[in-house]
Amino acid sequence: MSTAHVAIVQEPPAILDLVEGVRRAARHIDAAAHDGARLIAFPETWLTGYPAWIFGLAGWDDAEARHWYAAFLRQCPSSDSHELDPIREAAARAGATVVIGMNERRAKDSGTIYNSLLTIGPQGETVGVHRKLTPTHTERIVWAPSPDAVGLRAHDTEFGRLGGLICWEHWQPLIRQAMHSQDEQIHVAAWPDMTDAHQAASRTYAFEGRCFVLAAAQLLRAEDVPGQVRDAYRAGVGPGTPETGLWFTGGSAIAGPDGTWITAPLFNTPGIVHAEIDTDQTLAYKNDLDVAGHYARPDIFHLTIDRSPRSSVTWINHNEDDAGATKEDKRTG
Repeated sequence: MSTAHVAIVQEPPAILDLVEGVRRAARHIDAAAHDGARLIAFPETWLTGYPAWIFGLAGWDDAEARHWYAAFLRQCPSSDSHELDPIREAAARAGATVVIGMNERRAKDSGTIYNSLLTIGPQGETVGVHRKLTPTHTERIVWAPSPDAVGLRAHDTEFGRLGGLICWEHWQPLIRQAMHSQDEQIHVAAWPDMTDAHQAASRTYAFEGRCFVLAAAQLLRAEDVPGQVRDAYRAGVGPGTPETGLWFTGGSAIAGPDGTWITAPLFNTPGIVHAEIDTDQTLAYKNDLDVAGHYARPDIFHLTIDRSPRSSVTWINHNEDDAGATKEDKRTG
């Protein structure tokens, strides 16, 4: 038996406040680890928050939209930023693997943001960064699509093969198949909220991939949103959203490889969802269904995935070293 104690953090994010968000993340990692968790997951863009105001500020040449984009950008770190060190230190302190949804700035001074899942290992190291391949609908105003498939991978961990996808990537059959082909045993499904459809997608992914799914959803109160952007944010949450109360109601849950909930969705309250899982079950359940193995038909269907790193700029500089020889320095922009 190969068991793992896993957890999902369903606590309010710090909207537009990186320093506070990092502080909260470290505190929640400590709390989850104190109760035994060795894999700890956070929802989609938990770090600095889901930018729902974009749905209410989608007009052309909108000065208010530019204002909030700039404010948002200033609070988005790059994935290798030292601003994330307290989270890395908390992971190392706990000896835990952490998967956290974040708004990732492409580089320190870049004007581009990705919707990303950052995986941090038990020594505080970066294990991987997955960037959402296709932002949905109005999200394309604030997030760039991932430039490549470099982060579309499952990782070896002490408790099994670990991967993750973001929100509506779970309805892209080719993306799902790419992950299933890597023999995931634990999958983080990161969501902003947990609608009936999101529950169905999470459970279907577990059944289809014969894996455990940590379906992580946000809990957000109206008072967690800065006052100046609250009206636009409320419009993005959905029609009829009340001015006060819960705007995202959580619903985090954990599904087993048969597609049933191990822990029922936790709605309307903050907390940390815990479960003990046996990853050997992911192998046993492939007795009758392995969509990338014995249940596939490679003689008929074939999927090709290009993981080549992509960039719009390549710099080639010719400099002379101290000995007078010419050397070529290639850097990707």
